[in-house]
Amino acid sequence: MSKVCARPQSWQENSASGDASIVLAGATRQAIPKAAPKKSATWLDAVRSLEFCVLCGTHGVQAAHRNEGKGKSQKVDDALTAALCLKCHHEIDNGVHLSKEERRAMADRAIVLTLRELFQRDLVRTVK
Repeated sequence: MSKVCARPQSWQENSASGDASIVLAGATRQAIPKAAPKKSATWLDAVRSLEFCVLCGTHGVQAAHRNEGKGKSQKVDDALTAALCLKCHHEIDNGVHLSKEERRAMADRAIVLTLRELFQRDLVRTVK
């Protein structure tokens, strides 16, 4: 049986902004800064080098970022991108045929398939 790690009692969320803060006795509240998304032109170029959409096989792809965990006009880490055709990219971002959960699951599947394809083509590898 797995255990769920609970937040310490000193951990609170600022309900107005959603920022996480740690509150210690006698201390003032300070927001924990969010890490800036990791960007890599090399990574995006590798994703775009895949010629076919990982979901439908259509020729011509875009590097489509995952939509969860970002604010307006912000992207997630470039590692969370998928090689998608224009139609699949639009369906994941704005499609009305799937629920939000289904679109996120579709994006996650596309990201995994992209990582697999990059690895199989030796475009990503481990380093010591």
